Amino acid sequence: MSEAPLIFHVDRLELSFVPKPWTFAIERRSEIDAFFAALRREKPAIWNGRVLLMYHQVVSDGVFRGQYLETDYASFAAWCHWDRPPAKVHDCFSAAAILGADGAFLLGVMSSSTFNAGQIYFPCGTPDPDDIVGDKVDLDLSVGRELNEETGLDITEFAIEPGWTTVVDGSLIVQIKVLHSKEDSAALRKRILTHLTSEQDPELADIYIVRKRADFDTAMPRFVTAFLASRLGSG
Repeated sequence: MSEAPLIFHVDRLELSFVPKPWTFAIERRSEIDAFFAALRREKPAIWNGRVLLMYHQVVSDGVFRGQYLETDYASFAAWCHWDRPPAKVHDCFSAAAILGADGAFLLGVMSSSTFNAGQIYFPCGTPDPDDIVGDKVDLDLSVGRELNEETGLDITEFAIEPGWTTVVDGSLIVQIKVLHSKEDSAALRKRILTHLTSEQDPELADIYIVRKRADFDTAMPRFVTAFLASRLGSG
């Protein structure tokens, strides 16, 4: 059993795009291509876009600094499927923790057409070239886009907690932004489900509400339960 996830607060992120080759993607190219061809046969909606992975990071004086490289989604997906073997990168992405006025968090249940089908976690996504502004990687931009794409909600309607909650779990580094809503969780869930019915191929199949630890589910990744446990306490 690996060590428990590490959780801490940072005041801000300073992330940059400093491209370089990813050795893993080069050395295992033929295996990656075979894996992705099989994956596409099973899930035709998945496409081989571009994603950003972090290869250097340091935290100092409340600031999380990091550098990203760019690679293809096929290489990233294969790395994940093969249990993220040591490859000198971290999957560092932002996630939107929606908190209803009743104190409950809302999570998405991934649809069957997605790579992580059935898993339950916050709206999020691995950053991609659209998140590059100049030579910077903007996870504020990324978290707002992912929230809107997955739920139809606009980040500007929320009261946003300052800073980020950083969860480190092995090769995962998740930058969580907590979003406070004036609506309760049931009303938010209804709004999101209405949005999902309007989409041809929604990323989410359902919205899951967590009020207490008893609501945790085995389909939740460890970074989710670690974060929720830190916010909900022992109740």
